Amino acid sequence: MTAKLNVVLCWHMHQPYYREGLKGAYHLPWVYLHGIKDYSDMAAHLERYPLMRAVVNFAPVLLEQLDDYAQQLDALLKHGKPTQDHMLNLLSGVERIPSDVASRLRIVQDCQRCHAPRMIHPYPAFHRLLRMIGANDAAAEGGADLQAHLGYLSEQYFLDLLTWYHLAWLGNSLRQLPLVQRLMAQEKSFSAADRHELLHLMQHCMAGLIPRYRALAERGQVELSMTPYGHPIVPLLNDFGNLRDALPDVPAPDATAYPGGAARSRWHLQHGVEVFEHYFGIKPVGVWLSEGGVSEDALAQLDEMGFAWTASGEGVWRNSCAKSGCPVEDGQSRRALFSPTRIDGFKTRVFFRDDGLSDLIGFKYSDWHADDAVADFARHLENIATFFGKEAGHHVVSVILDGENAWEYYPANGHHFLDALYAMLSSHPTLKVSTFAEQAAHAPARPMKRLAAGSWVYGNFSTWIGSEDKNRGWDYLVAAKQAYDSVAASGKLNADQLALATRQLAVCEGSDWFWWFGDYNPAGSVSDFEQLYRTQLRELYRLLGVAPPALLDVPVSAGGGWVENAGTMRRNA
Repeated sequence: MTAKLNVVLCWHMHQPYYREGLKGAYHLPWVYLHGIKDYSDMAAHLERYPLMRAVVNFAPVLLEQLDDYAQQLDALLKHGKPTQDHMLNLLSGVERIPSDVASRLRIVQDCQRCHAPRMIHPYPAFHRLLRMIGANDAAAEGGADLQAHLGYLSEQYFLDLLTWYHLAWLGNSLRQLPLVQRLMAQEKSFSAADRHELLHLMQHCMAGLIPRYRALAERGQVELSMTPYGHPIVPLLNDFGNLRDALPDVPAPDATAYPGGAARSRWHLQHGVEVFEHYFGIKPVGVWLSEGGVSEDALAQLDEMGFAWTASGEGVWRNSCAKSGCPVEDGQSRRALFSPTRIDGFKTRVFFRDDGLSDLIGFKYSDWHADDAVADFARHLENIATFFGKEAGHHVVSVILDGENAWEYYPANGHHFLDALYAMLSSHPTLKVSTFAEQAAHAPARPMKRLAAGSWVYGNFSTWIGSEDKNRGWDYLVAAKQAYDSVAASGKLNADQLALATRQLAVCEGSDWFWWFGDYNPAGSVSDFEQLYRTQLRELYRLLGVAPPALLDVPVSAGGGWVENAGTMRRNA
């Protein structure tokens, strides 16, 4: 009997730190919106298919924010205490609907921040609310006609709009509940009691997310892994020179290196483990380094901490093959793509993402009929199994992508596709679903002489460094780190103050700020992220007791691209 080909699905759950500082207002609502939609649905799919196995990777800053939202919603519902999220306060009624046109326009704009063909158009009552005031499907620009309407609308109009926006963001598993069915059938005139029932459902969902994934892990169905605490690009913190491994001629930031960067990388790994253990009760076996960003110095740090595996993209595998003198067309090299890889001198195993299969789920299958998409996916895997023949059981296909951002583009939030995918994978006669921990422990590792520095995006770091705007962002961060180092060395801060400043620094070191800088990204999204980035840096200076430099008054980037949710795995704007 032919051994089954191992298949690992790894869902990366990640949102950056959207709060102003460590305790301030949430500037963007994506944590709780993805919580009630994608994190809930993804758990439900796994719960429905107990023979399905997968890796679910969490960024620790996401875990903290999920927990915080659950607590804030609980305090809102029990004690009427406003949350730190403006949208939730408006929905609940603890904040009144404003009367000024500018604030009302912002509500209309915020309630269109979704993929309209899947999340507005299927709901006639929701679509009608926007059409009646002349708002377009993308994001209202605030023309004169629209603004003229806004001043005359009743508060109930905006309460209905907010209610529908949150109903549209509910995952498919929550939409089946009687409460949601009743509210959708009601269509309008949602009362305070209606909206509080919806908020209770949302709070129950948010509070249950981490326990549900912990339960899936405890019964052995899911391997939980982590990303370093603040989602930094570890190779770039370690050494700006890692940029040059794949892009030797691009411009670099003014600073030659990020000050004390290797120590900061270790802090993110160590603190990430602490947060992970707090929520899940176990130490992770593996690490998806932020953006699949790997380098040999990063691999050495994983070795030091005893991690069994990490992973990156196919572009890194190609570059590593070239540096190791093994052409990618060579049969042995192809086997390395589908095997745990042992880099000479290192213990931590490296897996490489099958970019083609991962991107089919991320970008292509959303427009296909679910049965056709899953049949196509199965054929690709069966072809790989046929290629390896009797050795198929010694190989693993790694499919890695965001666990939240693709489903907005699928019918029913990806329900039909994921249902068919999990049914196929958990019962296929020649495929075996597995985890990276299992494969790192038992599958034969293929040796490779060198690991090229790079990420899952193009096999390099150009998404985060190497252009004018991105380098300017690094220059701002380097200046802040120098101020942090100076104050820390002076002893001016007590232990608690230093701990707060250190966490705030970690927020500033996150990769997402740099992702959005650049003229190829949508101006609105760039503005959201670059303003919040400068706000986070100002907060760091405040915690240090240092006046923020004037350079923080200068925007990092203006954007100007038109690509919806510009990115690759899919990023929400």
